[in-house]
Amino acid sequence: MRKFLLCLALAGCVSGVPGTPVPQAARLSAQVLTLTLSDGTICRANWVQAPVGRMDTCGPGYGYAVRVIDNPNILRQIWTELTTALGADGAVAPLAEVVIEGPAGTRRVFSSPPPVEMGD
Repeated sequence: MRKFLLCLALAGCVSGVPGTPVPQAARLSAQVLTLTLSDGTICRANWVQAPVGRMDTCGPGYGYAVRVIDNPNILRQIWTELTTALGADGAVAPLAEVVIEGPAGTRRVFSSPPPVEMGD
């Protein structure tokens, strides 16, 4: 029992403990929201058809809301227009905030695409 508690305290075996999966990442493509859960489950929804909705068949069920940021920085605007002009319309995923609501009412907020971490 002592080893088990120590293992939990150090988070070395949390994945082996049964429980509700937790949202780990949310990413958007031109039309699809992809939600990744802590147990490896991947769920998808067409966020263009329904920017607010539920993924009832995803684990215990998760609500989602996508808020597109319409006026990103000028470099992103140029890049998006360039790829569209070259015939790759939709190749650049929209810049958005994705809110995932768990079955207990807990909320997680994700940025899509996720922010880039710069090294020191």
